[in-house]
Amino acid sequence: MSPASRAVQRGVLGAVVLVLAWEGLARGLALPAYVLPAMSDILAGIWRQRALLADAAGTTLAEAVLGYGLGALAGIGLAVAVALVPAARGAVLPAATAVNSVPVVAYSPLILLWCGIGMGSKIVMVALAVSFTLFLSTLAGLDRVDRRAVDLLRSFGAGRLAVLWRLRLPTALPLMLAGLRVSTVRSIIVALVTEMLGAYGGLGWVIYQAVLQIDFVQVWSAIFVASGASLLFFGLVGLAERRLLFWRTP
Repeated sequence: MSPASRAVQRGVLGAVVLVLAWEGLARGLALPAYVLPAMSDILAGIWRQRALLADAAGTTLAEAVLGYGLGALAGIGLAVAVALVPAARGAVLPAATAVNSVPVVAYSPLILLWCGIGMGSKIVMVALAVSFTLFLSTLAGLDRVDRRAVDLLRSFGAGRLAVLWRLRLPTALPLMLAGLRVSTVRSIIVALVTEMLGAYGGLGWVIYQAVLQIDFVQVWSAIFVASGASLLFFGLVGLAERRLLFWRTP
């Protein structure tokens, strides 16, 4: 049996144990729904509201994926620019750190004011959150290059762009892909939180409306769907990472 198959089996077994333990705890202690609803009630709520949750999940995923793509391009592009122009590091790195020293959610009211409560504001928020992570991971990868290898390429007449393409980017690829994988979860979280502050749809909006209606089963149903969407996004990026870094051992 391959390591991947064993990992899937362990994941399924862990999920089954969690479901049974959750159900037994909620039923055995007769916990009210606002404390911990039974897993069977949550799954029934997901099925009952499947159309609403599916539409909301599509909205949240669209916001997360679009913002993720824009943030990745911005972060990687800025890191490459700093690597090509080392003099810019002293200005760019402190400015980027200052912007991201404040929790990204703190910018939500301003972004909602500037971009409205439609999808645009969520995409901007996700891009802002993802770009810094990708900027740091890509820059760290570009800095890991062996200086002797750089000198060797330059001795053969390679310029900055050639060194970047043939040496620095391949060296940075593992850290860059790790940053991309980690950013998937962050993009979903930021999209959800921003939707709770103002939106026309999405899982965050569903959670907020369910809290106002004191429907805690629906809150958990939306949380479970959001977790599933996040795991799917994470798994797809992880699969792409394994395909691109095919020389690594599993």
